Amino acid sequence: MTELKPCKVCNVSRLKYYGLAVTSLYQLRIKGAEALDFCPSASVSVVLEEDGTVIEDEAYFLCLPANTKFMLLDANEIWVHSHQIAGGTAQSCRDSMEVDGGFDSWHGLAEQLRQDLASIILMSEADLQSLIDVPCSDLASALDFSQQKTHVLQDTLQRTLDRREEERQSKDLLRLYLKAMEREGTLDPQEESANLDETDGVQVEAAAGFSSTTLMVLRDKRYPETRLSNQELQMVVRQGAKVMMEVLVWDSERTSALVQACDNELSKRLQRVQALQSLSTHNQSVPQAHVERETRAKRCKKH
Repeated sequence: MTELKPCKVCNVSRLKYYGLAVTSLYQLRIKGAEALDFCPSASVSVVLEEDGTVIEDEAYFLCLPANTKFMLLDANEIWVHSHQIAGGTAQSCRDSMEVDGGFDSWHGLAEQLRQDLASIILMSEADLQSLIDVPCSDLASALDFSQQKTHVLQDTLQRTLDRREEERQSKDLLRLYLKAMEREGTLDPQEESANLDETDGVQVEAAAGFSSTTLMVLRDKRYPETRLSNQELQMVVRQGAKVMMEVLVWDSERTSALVQACDNELSKRLQRVQALQSLSTHNQSVPQAHVERETRAKRCKKH
């Protein structure tokens, strides 16, 4: 008979801890979800309560000492340090503005925009959404913008989100079309892969280096490269396929495709930023050149 392991579980609020005796990670997830009143159909992840390390490997779970504290998270929740929770209220990703350093977080994002509007391109979908959710007057004050200009900015952020979703939908439609052609025998599978890469043009240390939210996006979302921030994309590319295989527990082919997609998306965003910066530099140099021409003209008239 497998030895029972005593452990403690809590949810993101840490209001209550329940003692459990389980034989496996799977059993911990099931019994913990029941004790914490999670919805039976919820997608529950297990992390270490002290530092948020995601626990997915059964062997690693069995190596942990007795009475380890675990936190169970719903799909829309993220681990936060105990000192970051005010009032003990559980927060979702969307509501994490006051938990996960959120108040300071959107101010930090606003400061990025104030210094360089092109940074919109480098933000994750979660970053964009957090700025959209900020009241227009608060964001205007942080940016030192007029409310009208801030409203236009938030519309631009929303359009950026919408465009990324449209890109994913276009890729889905293309993939369905190519699969239909393959079933009819008119397209080789290798040609499908090449066409996907050519047509759409859209293309993070160890597992503990990634937040549970980032891992969820990488594993569960369609075309995750379009949802990640510039920093998260760099983490994926820097780790490479070999490390990401261990992090995601995927096969080599699937992992390599993900890393390549993240690399392509990162390159595309950086090219956009460079193009915008070049355009901005050009626009700033034109008035200066005009002033210099007028100065020379006045000097010529004097002579």
